[in-house]
Amino acid sequence: MDTPSAMGREFFPTKQRSTGITSALLFFFVVVFAPLWVFSQENETTANTGRPQPVIIHAVMCEGIGDQTPKNPAVTFSMTIGTVFCLTSFDPVPEKTVIYHNWFRRDRFSTRIKLGLNPPRWSAYSSVSLREEDKGPWRVEVRDENDNLIRLVRFSITD
Repeated sequence: MDTPSAMGREFFPTKQRSTGITSALLFFFVVVFAPLWVFSQENETTANTGRPQPVIIHAVMCEGIGDQTPKNPAVTFSMTIGTVFCLTSFDPVPEKTVIYHNWFRRDRFSTRIKLGLNPPRWSAYSSVSLREEDKGPWRVEVRDENDNLIRLVRFSITD
């Protein structure tokens, strides 16, 4: 059995053209598209709970964590490193909440690690100690407290 341990748009203006088509497109964007985009963003951040949800800004696999940053991030790791880490960062985190890192080896569940998030932004990581039989494909599913998938991170362990 694995021995896991839990730790802890930019908008670029374009050159304005003096055609009626540009004005029509701008009107369409401002009046029709923008409100729909904002509405969809609000729905994503309140997923199934009615409460604002944390927004993931990145999830990365790495060889270690130092000064709250990933050390040697990659998608393939050698067995010789001994431990592999999954670092997730969220901004904003509207309120205290819980996420889970679900680790799978060769599509078989390995372990579930519960991690707490605190406002206003938060990073959390988990790790798994590697054994010889752990070579092959892995994935970590980052899930919220309602078991909704937030992010999927795939990686491999080699010789």
